[in-house]
Amino acid sequence: MNVESRREGENLVLITDGRVDGTNATDFQDAMKQAIQASDTAVVLDFENLTYISSAGLRVVLLVAKDLQRQGAKFAACSLSSTVKEVFVISGFDKIIPVHDTQEAAIGSFG
Repeated sequence: MNVESRREGENLVLITDGRVDGTNATDFQDAMKQAIQASDTAVVLDFENLTYISSAGLRVVLLVAKDLQRQGAKFAACSLSSTVKEVFVISGFDKIIPVHDTQEAAIGSFG
């Protein structure tokens, strides 16, 4: 698992790959927290290259989403593979966190 960050205008895009599970969920959380700054107002989590996420990974996504909500930042996920999307749907995360097909759509949703 690797988390890469880059700026798209005023938006922070976090791109993760590989697998997120109980063995590396803490590393996943630490990497995202290091990338997110208190001044960020919109964050996209791009899962295009993520092949698997466990409940431990989902918990991290939820914790980060709550932290961003507290700082008044918008948050969305995008580019979920069919496997990851299935986990989001079954767990109900797609009702909690906006999910978009593409990074451009996620950024566009921040309007």
